[in-house]
Parts: sequence; structure tokens; C-alpha cells
Amino acid sequence: MATEAPTLEAATHQVLRPERRAGVSLHLSSLPGPCGIGEIGRSARDFIDTMRRMELSVWQFLPLGPTAYGDSPYQPLSSFAGNEMLIDTEALIDAGYLSDDEVRELTTLPEHFVDYGVLIPIKKRILAIAASRFDDVADVEEKADFEAFVATHDATWLDDYAMFRVLKRLHDLRPWPEWQPDYVRRDRAALDELRTSAAADIRKFKIEQFWFHTQWQVLRAYAHARGVELFGDMPIYIALDSADAWANRDILRIDRDGRPDAVAGVPPDYFSEDGQLWGNPLYNWASHAETGYAWWIERMRASADLADLVRIDHFRGFEAYWAIPSDSETARNGQWEPGPNGAIFDAMREALGNLPIVAEDLGVITPPVEALRDEQGMPGMVVLQFDVTDPDFRLDAVRPNSVCYTGTHDNDTTIGWFKGSPDDIRSEDEIRNAREMALRMTGGSPETIHNDLIRAAFSTASLLAVAPMQDYLGLGSEARINTPGTSGGNWRWRVLDTQLSDELCDNVAEMVRQSGRAV
Repeated sequence: MATEAPTLEAATHQVLRPERRAGVSLHLSSLPGPCGIGEIGRSARDFIDTMRRMELSVWQFLPLGPTAYGDSPYQPLSSFAGNEMLIDTEALIDAGYLSDDEVRELTTLPEHFVDYGVLIPIKKRILAIAASRFDDVADVEEKADFEAFVATHDATWLDDYAMFRVLKRLHDLRPWPEWQPDYVRRDRAALDELRTSAAADIRKFKIEQFWFHTQWQVLRAYAHARGVELFGDMPIYIALDSADAWANRDILRIDRDGRPDAVAGVPPDYFSEDGQLWGNPLYNWASHAETGYAWWIERMRASADLADLVRIDHFRGFEAYWAIPSDSETARNGQWEPGPNGAIFDAMREALGNLPIVAEDLGVITPPVEALRDEQGMPGMVVLQFDVTDPDFRLDAVRPNSVCYTGTHDNDTTIGWFKGSPDDIRSEDEIRNAREMALRMTGGSPETIHNDLIRAAFSTASLLAVAPMQDYLGLGSEARINTPGTSGGNWRWRVLDTQLSDELCDNVAEMVRQSGRAV
């Protein structure tokens, strides 16, 4: 069945359900499975069944967009497209697009981590083979669904995305500001000629997106039938080297050749003494306001089609954002500039109804940021790895309208954090102090600190408490999925089927039931 653009319910400013629940954070790429990376088919459905055995009812994952250099889901090639690496190959075999022999090479890849350098070319080739057979294999209904998908999304993102991917390949994967000038500046005649000369390749990318979104809706229906909500993630900024920026440069602070005047990041903080220089182009908020925030409305609509809740990363950037001169080598030399504040959310709510947004309100948070979050009725975040060292923090003071975490994808695992890993920027005294305060707050022991911190999160009044899968498993720094400020070795960790044991499920379920979060 064709995917239709969602219509959100009437505005109530109620984001989280009223009962206290428990969840898990695990990205799709980290799922177990035989094909070198987690996929949105059987392994995802099996994980939902495992969650229910654990009494967990919310699954949080990272952004789902197609990744590029560095493999970061926070620098996707599109804010609207899905990552084709996550497409379920088993479903394509069952539908007759591929044979077992054609996907066998994927089964030779490692199971305990994602080897992107080997995976990507293999899976791209396999998907190209499958897409080339669409006209011969798809039945009348599937072809009609594909045409409906194209008709629904072509004008807003799909056609630009497919051309962007074709052009990127034609230019040896270089960023679009380095392409031939006619393509950089989107010369109409050049793009019309491309639509003719590269029609088959453009259609291939559209077919892949059709498969991704169709498979995702099957997964979402499966989750809902089992009482599981899907909790997505939206980076506030888009990558310069993305279809979004190439096709919509008027919404960004870049010139016609893609050169930014300033870029995004954050000042020095817990994660980095030099701050974080993300390098994303900043938004031209005046341009967004002139269009009634139309691009953001479509972005939010697309996110709501994938998830029941959406965490917006770096929420504080809507109140004020750190603008760093584009020639700076660190984030130290930036300055705060005003964001759109509530106008953007008012526009989205008027168009879409209630917004399922959770605000990532970590870092340098000021009273105006808190006021914006509260005025919009959005839950904020509590991260115990951060708050445990605050002498004024109390578990019984955590407010209900929040999501409480042991740690996030940017943190070390709880055991790695407790012990102190080689890449930890904290001093030995800071690590020792954190250990002492964690043990004092949880009443636990060094041997059980991962479970103790989970129980502490579960004990709060937060309507939703979430722990990374690594913490439920009691893993150390070797299972960390991301280290902020680094560009290599991230986003690779995977869980194994053998780790999701009956004993684990029983232990987690008992913690959930004891905390009154079983639903």
C-alpha cells in the first residue's frame, strides 16, 4: 500500500503518554543479523519481540538517513530519505528480486561490528541488481504503489535526492560545491538533460527509497501491534553535502556556490575542551520565516511518518545557536546568535497538529531555553551520567515531563564511564568523584553499577526512562557507539543474538516491573 503523508492529531501539547514506561536505545545498524548490518526486516521484528519479553515499550534509535563519509547518522545525505544500507535483503529475496546466491557475500561480513568500507560497495551492487528487476518482478499492485510513492514525494524531496545521488557518483563522490558549475548552480537545462541521460539510475534510487519506506511501515505496524512506540531522532542541522542543501540553499547561510559564512557547533563543554566544530551550514532563519517554515513543516511531517516520538538534537539552537566563522579551526571563536524561538513550532503545530517532539536540552542551557521548551510543552532530557556529579541533583526531584537516561549515544557505556576509558577527558579526580557519587546515589556496588544506574533512572518520576542496550548488557567501553569530536571508528558496534538471552530478558523485565513501568 502506498505511503501517505501523515496528519498529526489536534494539538494538545501532550507528547509522552501519561503512564510511566521504560525503553531501550539501539540503532538499526546495531541489530543482530547475518548481512553485515542491522536491517529493517526479521532482525528488527525479532528485537521488538525481545523488547516485549523485557517489558520495554519504547524503542529509540538514531537518525535513519543515508550516511556518507564517516558513516555518521547525524550527517546524512538527506533529511527525508532512508539509509538504503538498512533495507531488508531477505524481503527482496522473498519477493523474487534477488537470489540467495546473490546476497551470500553479505553473510561473510563480521557480525559483531559494521565494516562499512566492505559493506557499502557490496550492498550497493546488490540493491542495483534488485532495482533493475523491478519492472519484470513487481506485480500490478506494487507498481501502482511505487507510482503513488513517487507522486507523493517527488516534488518535496525524492526527485532532488535521486538526482543528487546520481550526480555525486558522476563526480567521484565529491561534495556538491566541487561539481561542474552547471550542476552546482542547478542550471535547468543541465538538470533536464540529466533526467533523460540518467533516467534509469535516477529511477533506481527512487525504487530503493520506495522499498525502504514500505518496509519501514511494515515494521512500524508490527511494533504498534505489540505495544511498542518508535522513538526517532532528528539532527537540528543538515549537512552541507546533502540533497537538502543542494536543492534548498536559500534556507541556509551559504552563497550560490555552497560556501558558508559561518558554521555550526557548540562552545567548550563536558565533551570537548575546544568545543565541537560540527561544520554544518547555519540556517537563514529570516528565509524560513518568510515561507512560514514550510521546509521544516515537511521535515517534521516526514519524521512523524517514521516515528511516534522524535528527539530533536541540540534543541537549544532554536533559542540561540553558536555561530563559528567558517575559517575557524576550533569552536572556541564562535558567538551566540538568536534563533527562531517559538515561531517555528507554532507554525509546525498549526500545519500538523500536536508535535511529538522531545527536546534534547543538554549542554549550555539557559533560562530562555528552558522557557521555550516549557512553553511548547516538550519533554526535556535527564542524563544520569551528567547529573550524578551535581551535588544539588536529586532523583526524587526529576519532573514527570522528561525522558531519563543512564547515558546517550554520545556517552560511554555506564561501565566504561564508571571505570574511566582511555578517551575520557575527565581527570582522575573527576572520575573518582563520579564513582563515589554514583554509588552514593544508587546505593549499589561497582560490580552492578550498570543495573544500579538503570534502576535509578527507572525510579524517577520521568514518564519515560531509557537505557542503551549496552547498559542492559553490562558492557564496557569496547561497546561505545560514538565518541564526540572523533571521526573514525564510530557507529560500528552491533549486538549479537546470543547476547539477547532468556536470562537477560528476565532480569530486565524484573527491573521494569519493580519500578512500575510495565505496560
